Amino acid sequence: MTTPNPDAPRTLHDGKFLKLLRDGHWEYVRRQRASGAGFVIAVTEANELVLVEQFRVPLRQRVIELPAGIIGDSADTAGESAEASSLRELEEETGFRGQEAHLVCQGPVAAGMTDEIGYFTRVTGLQRVSSGGGVEGEDITVHLVPIAGIEKWIAAQEARGVLVDSRIYVALYFAAR
Repeated sequence: MTTPNPDAPRTLHDGKFLKLLRDGHWEYVRRQRASGAGFVIAVTEANELVLVEQFRVPLRQRVIELPAGIIGDSADTAGESAEASSLRELEEETGFRGQEAHLVCQGPVAAGMTDEIGYFTRVTGLQRVSSGGGVEGEDITVHLVPIAGIEKWIAAQEARGVLVDSRIYVALYFAAR
């Protein structure tokens, strides 16, 4: 008979989308069906960064962020790459179809809270094919922000009470390269 390892992660809650685990004294979250989170860096020919705004339930506020999504979280998307996920999410959320996606970096999303890895992809060859807005149940506003004045624009959004995701600064770093 095998003795359970007291240091192995133990499930505290098993939800539909998330699992809460305990490993020693540490509690953290794992997604049930996913291979990571994808964040899209998309810049139009007019040198505008494509951003989205939506209400985020955990924060009880609207948040401006990069187009993003969970990689491989459904039967239809199981096994998809970060690049394929980025192309799909960009079009769903913003109405922009990208020609190519290239992984530029990856790393922990929130290392003290989840084991999730984030994948940043740069999508090029943008073509507007719809108004975007997300899939059913999502209420996404698309913003095309000129990179030249983005700091002032971000300050104005914060002044109106909208949170701005810090991952946008990662996008600006890679957009400038």
